[in-house]
Amino acid sequence: MSFAIDQDLLHAITIDLLYVCVAILTFVIIERLFYYGYLGSSRRRIARAIEAAVAKDASRPLPELPAGKDVLTRSMEEYVAAQRGGEVPRSRIEDLSAALFLRVDGGINRGLWILDTIVTAAPLLGLLGTILGIMDTFNALAAGGVSDPGAVSRGIGSALFATAIGIGTAVYGLIGHNILHRIGECITEDFKGFLLETTA
Repeated sequence: MSFAIDQDLLHAITIDLLYVCVAILTFVIIERLFYYGYLGSSRRRIARAIEAAVAKDASRPLPELPAGKDVLTRSMEEYVAAQRGGEVPRSRIEDLSAALFLRVDGGINRGLWILDTIVTAAPLLGLLGTILGIMDTFNALAAGGVSDPGAVSRGIGSALFATAIGIGTAVYGLIGHNILHRIGECITEDFKGFLLETTA
């Protein structure tokens, strides 16, 4: 009897874990969307500064960048400052641009691994919950016999609910991950363009 109670408890825990996964997915997606919106405004300011610098001197477009603490602005400031003196060798400038690109890419994609992990784990967690729920239903049948077919159907339906939540969680996370990944790619590509445009 205690074994059936433990299975029922584990089934409930797996469903609770899936709800926690949905909450984590929602938090990461909202946080990243706000962050990307913030980077979008910085990106527009940097683009305007570069356009003004190109109009002023197309051969050496070193813009006066707006103040900012985000990873795009700080990286661009570092890149422009390294070129202002004119004493840094070309190979060092190229290495710096590659390092800055990796820094920006890492900052933009921070947290997306959480979505990827949940997308992979949620269906498996849902399947585990279903197996535990069906085992609990079969144990109840073995103990009391088949006196109420409706109870069996309800038990199996409750067990399958875990699979439905797991698949739904994975689909939600996959859509969020793909949208965020695409927005992040656009930002990093724009940053790569900024580096190329401001290379003296």
